[in-house]
Amino acid sequence: MSGFLFDEIVFGPVKSRRFGISLGINLLPLDSKLCSYDCIYCECGLTGHKAGHKPRLFAAAEIKNSLQQRFKALAEELLAPDNITFAGNGEPTLHPEFATIIDDTIALRNCYFPKAKITVLSNATMLNRPAVVEALKKIDNNVLKLDAGTNETFRAINRPLSPVTLEDVVKRLMGFGGDLTIQTLFLRGSIGDKRIDNTTDKEVNLWLEHLSRIRPALVMLYPIDRRTPFATLEKVSENELKVLAEKVEAIGLKAEVFY
Repeated sequence: MSGFLFDEIVFGPVKSRRFGISLGINLLPLDSKLCSYDCIYCECGLTGHKAGHKPRLFAAAEIKNSLQQRFKALAEELLAPDNITFAGNGEPTLHPEFATIIDDTIALRNCYFPKAKITVLSNATMLNRPAVVEALKKIDNNVLKLDAGTNETFRAINRPLSPVTLEDVVKRLMGFGGDLTIQTLFLRGSIGDKRIDNTTDKEVNLWLEHLSRIRPALVMLYPIDRRTPFATLEKVSENELKVLAEKVEAIGLKAEVFY
């Protein structure tokens, strides 16, 4: 099943429950998804490319020019975003000029919208790259993914395209010293003959242990909200998410449910 793709480098601004008036930035190809995960719930569809198709990444200079044009137009209309959010068609930190793009965005933000926050939504797989970590530590909001308690469920839900393990991810998240937000999507369902469920007691208890080590400033909990590549996945109820949020708060962390 195909998914939704952003067809612009800069999109929005849109009203976001999490980030207020948010201006989105897509660093990835406009015609295909590019990611280090192949998550079973991704609204962009499954990761992969047609034979013979080479996805095109925009250069940092092109992205800077696109940002400057949009910032200038918004400023002229007296429309100031609350947040400048890196999201888009996959994993933004895969862009080879990610660090340069972050520096350019900070400079433009300071010029046009100094009160706006800069947010990156990331799956945390590229945190083994010092330049990526250094760039992320310059921004206001790091929103990083942690969807499982066990490595088995991590591999079943996120399906990493590299040998990275859940323990690798947790250790890298610990390196932020608590200056990050963890986002977790809860689901259950089946793919083929395999049952997948990250809401079981075992998964949740181990997930809470990981959170205790990471000590994030905030934990965001979500259900499936849009069409997924697999129609056999089930949306977790709002009440279940609230119970999970209470468990997060019981270990001394702040939690929010987005339903």
